[in-house]
Amino acid sequence: MPTPFHATTVLAVRRGDSTALVADGQVTLGDIVVKQRARKLRRMGENGSIIAGFAGATADALALLAKFETKLEAHRGNLKRASVELAQDWRTDRVMRHLDALLLVANREQMFLLSGDGDLMQPDDGIMAIGAGASEAMAAARALMARTELAAREIAEDAMRVTSEICIYTNQEFVIEEV
Repeated sequence: MPTPFHATTVLAVRRGDSTALVADGQVTLGDIVVKQRARKLRRMGENGSIIAGFAGATADALALLAKFETKLEAHRGNLKRASVELAQDWRTDRVMRHLDALLLVANREQMFLLSGDGDLMQPDDGIMAIGAGASEAMAAARALMARTELAAREIAEDAMRVTSEICIYTNQEFVIEEV
């Protein structure tokens, strides 16, 4: 059995009228770093008003992103409706159930974590993360949110920097998108 790819921390932070997503670029195979600058965020929807990030098996994640984009188009950019529809399909479709990835999708007002278990989670505090360093990223972002007046983008970037110093599957080659 091949060694699974471990990669990625994706963090979303919403503060005020801004939402920022940041993802690292590292991809590892076992204990070998095979890529430093992978791009794990994608803008979607009309005028790029929605940002999607992924963690997990890349081919599976890209398939899910394509399906999510189709749902967005079918529901005229309604993030919540597209997320609900994808989560339902992901849980009930026999082929999709075997996809090994997580999605984190957001616009200015909402963010959702979608999983193959049919989970559709929305954070209470405007902070959500997926991937290898998710716990570290969320803890750092929550501390910064509670103790500073930094903007969403600054919190996301600083929290990822902390995460990259702790999590061996997270590097400092960040891609940041903001809406």
